Amino acid sequence: MKKPGRRRRSIARLFGINRVLVRYGLDEIITTVHLFRPLRFLFYLFPRKVDPDEPLGKRIRLALEELGPIFVKFGQAVSTRRDLLPPDVADELAKLQDQVPPFPAEQAIEILDQAYGRSIREVFSRFDDEPFAAASIAQVHTAALQDGTEVIVKLLRPDVQALIERDLGVLYTIASLADRYWENGKRLRPLEVVAEYEKTVIDELDLMREGANTAQLKRNFEGSDMLYVPEVFWDYCRKQVLVQERIFGVPISDMKRLREAGTNIQLLAENGVEIFFTQVFRHNFFHADMHPGNIFVQIDDPQHPKYAAVDFGIVGTLSPADQQYLAGNFLAFFDRDYHKIAKLHIDSGWVPAGTRIDELESAVRTVCEPIFNKPLSEISFAQVLIRLFETARRFNMEIQPQLILLQKTLLNIEGLGRQLYPELDLWKTAHPVLRDWMDEQIGGRAMLASIRDNMPQLREALRELPGVINTLSEQIAEGDVRITMHSPELDVIKKQLAEQSRQRFYIGTGATALIGGTLVLLMTPYAVPGWILLGGGLFGIFRARPGA
Repeated sequence: MKKPGRRRRSIARLFGINRVLVRYGLDEIITTVHLFRPLRFLFYLFPRKVDPDEPLGKRIRLALEELGPIFVKFGQAVSTRRDLLPPDVADELAKLQDQVPPFPAEQAIEILDQAYGRSIREVFSRFDDEPFAAASIAQVHTAALQDGTEVIVKLLRPDVQALIERDLGVLYTIASLADRYWENGKRLRPLEVVAEYEKTVIDELDLMREGANTAQLKRNFEGSDMLYVPEVFWDYCRKQVLVQERIFGVPISDMKRLREAGTNIQLLAENGVEIFFTQVFRHNFFHADMHPGNIFVQIDDPQHPKYAAVDFGIVGTLSPADQQYLAGNFLAFFDRDYHKIAKLHIDSGWVPAGTRIDELESAVRTVCEPIFNKPLSEISFAQVLIRLFETARRFNMEIQPQLILLQKTLLNIEGLGRQLYPELDLWKTAHPVLRDWMDEQIGGRAMLASIRDNMPQLREALRELPGVINTLSEQIAEGDVRITMHSPELDVIKKQLAEQSRQRFYIGTGATALIGGTLVLLMTPYAVPGWILLGGGLFGIFRARPGA
């Protein structure tokens, strides 16, 4: 009975969304989206809230603000793509990054008093009633601790969770209909996409989680000359309250001020690309809400500017397999190896196994070749995306919901890069970062790290090796009649036992040779025998792989 109730509420909400669109003079959206098109005459019974002659960007921004947090977040994401929007619309949507109408200071003080169980005047030596910034899910006030440390105090909006859950219900209803009736529904996996988005947005509602994300990123970039992450003051944090060091810097959107200060814009743009790829591949923990409202620039030394980032409510991670496939795709693109790109897509299961690799290779080359080595200013990513979607549809390529957060962040990064330094060579900047990471994953260092990580298992295999050899010797000497029995099940078991014995043998002998070779090199002057033992040990470990 729950599902029909939720669907009825979602349809009522959809009706309300269309009513808001009409009130702000956005009628054309209703006629484009066919769901309520036959009933559009009903919406004109409601009074308009703004003059239809008001600028389109302003009407869109006001409508998104009234519709709630999820719609505001959509506007934030779109606002970074000035290459895809008219300038006046982009300027208005940029206000959604940190200029959403705030909730009253009295409410903010009441939330803090309840959270701390005492007056905030006892907690902070100063608390500024006027919000410093306000966005879709939270707003920020500046304050000072009792020792004078300047901080920001971030507070969740009242009732924000109920509003988000309401609109998630709408998204699930639309996704369910698309999955059932839309011809591309199965390939685009709308229900999984919404589920992935739900995890992301619900995580934003726990500011203790955001604090933990901030602390992790601060550790990852400790000592970095490219990115500064503020300190979290844990004693003052609660689920609905985050207190952290106040950042002083120039908003990244204030290009006039950055240029007047003589900032090295090219270095800043290149560092931004390197920071992103470092987060995704080296750290596997990336800031996934990189709109301009969350990025500042410290220009104490304008020739060596440093990013300062805030708002880590949304972070992303990837599985090792996705990391490997993505890095391989990027590097193959840099090398113009379109055959490898096609093969990686088939091997990863992103396209059906029966796809002809030569046809996919040709399609990928057609999309990628025209943009290779061009600066951002000469690339129409709108056209590239359209062609990629056409290619995906042609080859029944499935959407990968786990990668949507990364794709959104990539679009944000490219949008920021376009604003900062349109001449940026995105490929040249990213290539060495990815190449170094891949060398670490599959080179000699990776092999040594794997041996180190698996040393406990190697030691255990060495302990078991004498017993295994003794048992096998006894079975061979005495004979075992069960071996002569023939059945598919027994054959599978025998093969598994034989494979396990083979692996144990090679792991045991390989580990022994590795340890022996290391000791010979460290404790004797005989280098050649040591290297021979090491080589034999590595060969043994290699042979222990399944199916080797």
